[in-house]
Amino acid sequence: MKLTVLATRAGVTLPAGAEAQITGFAIDNRKVAPGTVFGAFQGARVNGEDFIPAAIAAGAVAIVARPAAVVSGAIHIAADNPRQTFARLAAQFFTPVPDTIVAVTGTNGKTSVAEMTRQIWRMAGHRAASIGTLGVTTSDESVSTGLTTPDIVTFLANMSGLAREGVTHVAYEASSHGLSQYRNEGLRVVAGAFTNLSRDHLDYHADMEDYFAAKMRLFGEVVDADGTAVVWADDEWSDKAITHARQRGLAVLTAGERADAEGLRLVSRTPGQLGQVLEIEWAGTVRKVNLPLIGAYQTANALVAAGLVLASGGDAAQVFDALGRLQPVRGRLERAAISRSGTPVYVDYAHTPDALEAAIAALRPHCAGRLIVVFGAGGDRDQGKRPEMGRVAALQADLGIVTDDNPRSEDSATIRAMILAGGDGALREVGDRRAAIAAAIAEAGRDDIVLIAGKGHEQGQIVGAGAEMRVLPFDDVTVARECAA
Repeated sequence: MKLTVLATRAGVTLPAGAEAQITGFAIDNRKVAPGTVFGAFQGARVNGEDFIPAAIAAGAVAIVARPAAVVSGAIHIAADNPRQTFARLAAQFFTPVPDTIVAVTGTNGKTSVAEMTRQIWRMAGHRAASIGTLGVTTSDESVSTGLTTPDIVTFLANMSGLAREGVTHVAYEASSHGLSQYRNEGLRVVAGAFTNLSRDHLDYHADMEDYFAAKMRLFGEVVDADGTAVVWADDEWSDKAITHARQRGLAVLTAGERADAEGLRLVSRTPGQLGQVLEIEWAGTVRKVNLPLIGAYQTANALVAAGLVLASGGDAAQVFDALGRLQPVRGRLERAAISRSGTPVYVDYAHTPDALEAAIAALRPHCAGRLIVVFGAGGDRDQGKRPEMGRVAALQADLGIVTDDNPRSEDSATIRAMILAGGDGALREVGDRRAAIAAAIAEAGRDDIVLIAGKGHEQGQIVGAGAEMRVLPFDDVTVARECAA
């Protein structure tokens, strides 16, 4: 495709006389082939401009980079925000794309909402997919991408590939990193959702306001101007999110106990042994739904997913019927095993203080005895949340066992010590994760529940960094089943 055609469609200005035949896009110089547009971005650790000569030597015909970047031997598409310009150009190259695209942001619940949205669409007869932490998921398979929000080239290539396979509906996770780095731009997003906001990624964002601002790019720039914002109304940041969406002129659909008259209002929630009965008011009618998932936050996820489907043209009767048939999402309050003593063992991805507290609260109504929690915290990530997680476990669980998560380049004992400091002596320490899971299950009785938190769906434990990084095979669900047996 001609570069001038792509630029015209994307609204990007080219240097005078610039023209080239484009064969692809890349942000990794090792993936450049003749005819490629190369994106040279400044990152936290690596400056892509350092690889411009290598990209040109490999056949790049155009470079998207800052005006000050040195480009010799290729077209220099200069931009103050090269990530955004590159994304806009690439979006015109990777076609076709699915007809209906929605996105979800927030600290917790993104994966569940995206996957539940996919399930509701599938039950309504659509070819649907979700993209996020679990990878690219369709009704046929799930393929890992390694990131909640993959890089812009992978993201757009996945979207185009899904469309060519007949997928018409896609829900994707929009992380704060992905939004601030323009990894999911250029497509028509008919609806976006906000789930909640709590402490996370403050090693990347300056503070909570900066973190929230990154999330709000979804409503401020990514969702179409005539699109809809779906907002979980019961979070402390919800009102600010609603205000942000309305200032843009988006339609707003709220969900939760505080939802407005036009939203999905949660009238009541009654926990059961294997699920919960919900009463939901929509369009003036109260409907009863038997949600086959436990936990208050699963209710929130399901209602936000329902809101996304309704906002994108879904039929209300089909949506409410589908809520009663939702399947658990991998690693999200997933019942992994029942021990020989009759103890249910759950695995959850909770890796922030708020998520850990929500997971414990979700299981508490189903626990007649002790709630035993095995958890840790990842290395090379926000250190401030570690003592907070220890505090939550000490206060909310009956027994908290602190173990290793993904230590990465940090000393695992140091990470555990920071968590233990928040527990004020009430927590137990077992460094080896398998041993910690085995200890929790061995100690639990029939009336107890064991929660293994932090890694969820992950299939490995990350030790070291850079050239020294190793990913040791480790699946909490598999280990829980082995220990329970």
